[in-house]
Amino acid sequence: MKAWHYAITVFLGGCCYGALSTFVKLAYSAGYSVTEVTGGQYLFGALLAWGLVLFTKRQKLTANQTFKLLFSGIPFGLTGVFYYQALQTLNASLAIIFLFQFVWIGTLVEWILYKKKPATGKVISIAILLVGSVLAASVVSDGGIALSWQGTVWALLSAFTFTTFIFLSSSVGKDTPPMLKSALLSTGGLIVVCFVFPPTFLFDLPVLMGVAPYGFLLGLFGVVLPPLFFSIGMPHIGPGLGTILASSELPVAVSMSSLILSEYVSLSQWIGVVLIIGGIVAGNIMHQRVLPQDHGG
Repeated sequence: MKAWHYAITVFLGGCCYGALSTFVKLAYSAGYSVTEVTGGQYLFGALLAWGLVLFTKRQKLTANQTFKLLFSGIPFGLTGVFYYQALQTLNASLAIIFLFQFVWIGTLVEWILYKKKPATGKVISIAILLVGSVLAASVVSDGGIALSWQGTVWALLSAFTFTTFIFLSSSVGKDTPPMLKSALLSTGGLIVVCFVFPPTFLFDLPVLMGVAPYGFLLGLFGVVLPPLFFSIGMPHIGPGLGTILASSELPVAVSMSSLILSEYVSLSQWIGVVLIIGGIVAGNIMHQRVLPQDHGG
């Protein structure tokens, strides 16, 4: 695979996350709680991931390798937990802005850990993404901003855990088949979610059957596919560019809310979407110029 192929897989992983907010809203409108929706997402996601593992090439892992991948799934699960906690006291627009800070946090951590000072082009790309995120999330057009320190802390924690997950995706289990890696990461996330949100709905058959369709969609787009795509692409492009590409989440979220939920999207929001896409393209172009071509193809 060429370098841009890996970039596309990470971009698609971000797109999958963008689809989640629409499915969550549909589940909430059907009367299901945060516990049922979150638990269903990770439960059905983990089951689906392990089901797909049966159709892929097997590879035996040591106990240490298995533990590392399960452990790496912890920030994956915590991101969802923290973000849902933030939504209890912050409106969705502000919460997603705080979560979106993973774009610059990833570059900063890469600079600190790997001594990779961000190029001017990458800094400009990040600035474009942040401006676009503010417009796309309609913070400006919505008028007043109501901050809650509890919600702010939870949302920023979700940004840090999401950044951590992206870094672990690029460094842990590089030689593990992507599908098996995705299954183990999702299992680690499921363990955390079940600890925070005990899955009592499992013992209520009507609720379990009702939440199943939403759990399947949320599990597919929020638990199975993102770790799979990140496992394929992140080790080859690095977490710095990875966080920029994963910002595709917000344009997809805005587009789906308009197309599927028929929610009003203002002109400023569409401008924000265009800016984010432009920032992603600019970041990838600068990356291609700075780094040599991938030798994988």
